[in-house]
Amino acid sequence: MKVKLPFDCVIYDAEPALVRNPFSGEGVVLTPEAIAVYDTIKGCEMIGDYKMMEKGLRWFRQYFPAEYMVLLD
Repeated sequence: MKVKLPFDCVIYDAEPALVRNPFSGEGVVLTPEAIAVYDTIKGCEMIGDYKMMEKGLRWFRQYFPAEYMVLLD
């Protein structure tokens, strides 16, 4: 699935990969684009850039709602 990313971010992965919730350990397989957005969301959370973080969260809720519930809710 090709979707417009919510912001510029670097896509490092070439294939889908398993990403685990650091608290529950539950995992989901994400596309390379979704991994890049997830990583950016987590980085924004660490540095306190909540405006960009919220853009990423909205994108995840729209395009990956099940994965959002596992990783970010």
